[in-house]
Amino acid sequence: MNTVEQILLVILAAALAVFLTLAIIVAVQTIKLVKTLRAIAERAQELVDSAESTAEMLKSAVGKLSVLRFAHSVFDMVSKHKK
Repeated sequence: MNTVEQILLVILAAALAVFLTLAIIVAVQTIKLVKTLRAIAERAQELVDSAESTAEMLKSAVGKLSVLRFAHSVFDMVSKHKK
């Protein structure tokens, strides 16, 4: 092997080492990003579930309130009719 081939081999080996190091760093950062996004998605799902349960509770309360309004209007009609 002559000198030019050795220099070329060293340059290519150094470039390969740099690219492999960068690939490992990118892979690690991607894995961290995916874990963070997964945690954010779980928190968002909890928030949606909480909002759904709150909406169901309000829906139930409004239903009970409408029954009370109806009963109150019937009571008012009866009391006005007696007068």
